[in-house]
Amino acid sequence: MKRIFTFVCLVLCLHGACAQSANKDSLIIRQIYETALSEPKAYEWLEYLCKKIGGRLAGSPEASAAVEFTRQIMDTLGLDRVYVQEVKVPHWVRGRQEKARITHSQRFSNMPLRVCALGNSVGTGEQGVEGNVIEVKSIKEMIALGKGAVAGKIVFFNMVMENRHINPFTAYSIAGEGRRNGASEASKLGAVGVVVRSLTTKIDEFPHTGSLRYALNVGQIPAIALATVDAEALSKALKIEPNLKFYFETHCKMLPEITSYNVIGELKGTEKPEEIISVGGHLDSWDLGEGAHDDGAGCMQSIEVARIFKKLNIKPKRTLRVVMFMNEENGLKGGLKYASEAQILKEKHILALESDAGGFTPQSIGIGDEEQNVTKMLAWSKLFEPYHVTLVRNGGGADITPLRPLGTVLAGLRPDANRYFDYHHTTQDVFEAVNMRELQLGAATMTAFLYLVAMEGI
Repeated sequence: MKRIFTFVCLVLCLHGACAQSANKDSLIIRQIYETALSEPKAYEWLEYLCKKIGGRLAGSPEASAAVEFTRQIMDTLGLDRVYVQEVKVPHWVRGRQEKARITHSQRFSNMPLRVCALGNSVGTGEQGVEGNVIEVKSIKEMIALGKGAVAGKIVFFNMVMENRHINPFTAYSIAGEGRRNGASEASKLGAVGVVVRSLTTKIDEFPHTGSLRYALNVGQIPAIALATVDAEALSKALKIEPNLKFYFETHCKMLPEITSYNVIGELKGTEKPEEIISVGGHLDSWDLGEGAHDDGAGCMQSIEVARIFKKLNIKPKRTLRVVMFMNEENGLKGGLKYASEAQILKEKHILALESDAGGFTPQSIGIGDEEQNVTKMLAWSKLFEPYHVTLVRNGGGADITPLRPLGTVLAGLRPDANRYFDYHHTTQDVFEAVNMRELQLGAATMTAFLYLVAMEGI
């Protein structure tokens, strides 16, 4: 009887301790959200990044300015260490304004179309490229047509981002095949150029850039993106006049690699400093807009995590590292360099979180994959219920993916993505498109989650 009584007392004590710990976590998380919403530093920093620096394509003067700006911000926060990590990045430049028009047509001749060069594309030079157009809905369809149908022509990948997909990123991934690989596959069949439908569900007049990948030992042909409203117009025109011609002119080129930097700030762990938690976004952006949602928002939210830790005097048991990755857009060199250095130094990265889906209202944090045991972290969901955020499986991000082979659990902030591709890679991705409250809620969600990881581990 005495043993039973002792066991019951022990269980009650443990239950009380757990309840007390959960209550403490709830109070701190409440403070985190209140601090983020009442002191919108991420939003203030984002305004400077967008309006004073602007688009930050890797290798550009603007990218260099962003490196110095974020280094200085982290210096002012009183972190334990702030440093830069050298990385060689591609240096692609867009050059003069692109031109495109329909030619050799009775009804549509010289009709201008809104286009932009795809990142990493070769240019056409002053002479431009002109040819008959062959419209396809996929690379597979083009290959089935064969060299006889494609050689000497401009391939128009009219691949629609379909609204039927619940997750817009699924639609983006599927339709993006033409942008990523279309130029090399078309070149194999003798095409002289490629036009891709912009990757957005919206019908508008803004072309969306983004990277293409040239295959090794395949001739490089120029590639452009066409605004969706003009993609619709070109498709209709081809149905009326299949033999019309299309002309486009671009002046982009790839220059030799240039030195740039990842920017890193660190709060040293008090009990397990060897266990590292990384949080970050990519500092580079495309040159057309200001890189507000993609990914100025994620960068400023990540720095905000460290600021709130300092503001609330949260001393993490594990090391918290804020990383501004360089060159996600057209090379991923920053993410690859960071993971390479971690491997060389034999660092133990237990978890990495990336915010790279826009500064919209946070809905969830994705954690790990099906092979990893993340049950402990998923059990924290109750703490996030008051903030309408859930914790789910399947996390990650491009810059942190190279850490996966080191055993790192990858996580990602998942905001409401329904409007993300209205702005993605366009002139419209500007500071004014970001809502202060939504941005700060995302920063608070990241901070709260990383507070739990820093204190309790994974």
